[in-house]
Amino acid sequence: MALLMVNATVDFNSLNKLLGTTDGNLSSNLSYLISLKYVAVKKRFINKKPNTSYSALEAGRKAFKSHIEAMEKIILHSKKITLNL
Repeated sequence: MALLMVNATVDFNSLNKLLGTTDGNLSSNLSYLISLKYVAVKKRFINKKPNTSYSALEAGRKAFKSHIEAMEKIILHSKKITLNL
């Protein structure tokens, strides 16, 4: 999801290469994000080759931002606990 937050679209092969996942794992995770309406999929042909690209939808952007904010709160809280030890 992070890659889709900073790129307008990313194709399957690029995601796969950047993330270092298996085709099946990536496909499964993308399918889940699509089912949540967090990610849009676009299938087309480029030079007679199939190309599938993905982009983050508004709901996905909001959910990702909320996730990052929650993680930042956890980190901040853990720093406070560490300082009090």
